[in-house]
Amino acid sequence: MMKYRGFRKPARRLAGVAAVLAAALALAACSARPSSDSRPLVLTTFTVMKDMAKSIAGDRLRVESITSPGEEIHDYQPSPEDIRRGADADLVIQNGLGLERWFEKFTSQSGAETVVASKGVAPIPIAEGDHKGEPNPHAWMSPKNAKVYVDNMVAAFSKLDPSHAKEFEANGKAYKAKLDAIASDMQKKLASVPQEQRALVTCEGAFSYLTRDYGLAEHYLWGVNAEGAMTPKRVAAVQDTVKKNRIPAVFCESTVEGKMDAVVQATGAKYGGTLYVDSLTDAKGPAPTYLDLLEYDTKTIASGLAGGSA
Repeated sequence: MMKYRGFRKPARRLAGVAAVLAAALALAACSARPSSDSRPLVLTTFTVMKDMAKSIAGDRLRVESITSPGEEIHDYQPSPEDIRRGADADLVIQNGLGLERWFEKFTSQSGAETVVASKGVAPIPIAEGDHKGEPNPHAWMSPKNAKVYVDNMVAAFSKLDPSHAKEFEANGKAYKAKLDAIASDMQKKLASVPQEQRALVTCEGAFSYLTRDYGLAEHYLWGVNAEGAMTPKRVAAVQDTVKKNRIPAVFCESTVEGKMDAVVQATGAKYGGTLYVDSLTDAKGPAPTYLDLLEYDTKTIASGLAGGSA
């Protein structure tokens, strides 16, 4: 699995996106690749939404993700191949809520319709850091919110391919039933965490919706992945919180693994495990699907806070 090697500067990345666009648009215009697959192409911005979309689309649509397993999504820099696929797509699905800071540049030359999967979700504002007050983009980490994503995808797919609208609706209904079952299991597992230990400390503030739904306090090193988001002041504040509240374990997301080491060393708290948020794993990893991701994260959090570790 690809590990995150440090934050890249947004200015450099945005400049890179512009350069890639200039180089790739001609390629997209003159070399659109013929495909033996005649199904409409749906392009999602990251692997979590690809998995959700494929579950709803079944075999009726061709669903692909711009990013690959293990890649960080916030300041992703699209490749020329990504730009070409964007030009070929019939529908592009983004998360919205400010997650894909590069998305407008990516779609500026694409004729594909775009859909915001999180439309209708009540956003939670980011509480701290440079992005304070902005919507927390990680709404899919709540199964309740994920059902909104499903409804938006069903509507978009039905518009794209009306002849299979009933099939999309049935798939969406079945998928929401699975989300309800997982939500119930999450409630049981997280309810077992003792009241004095019900605090989730992570690198990125990606669990605001989950902690709201299941009654956990939330603390983090930074609100949203960005250059300079992790500061000595924030690290010291989290260390103080962990010590003061005797929080038994801390966690970090897979795309920024290793950033919690200083807190572990300074507080004596255990490293409870790696959590998955922005990206799925490959088939051999613990989170190859979105539903697996929710189950794995819940088990890891409950075990870590109860005194175990992943």
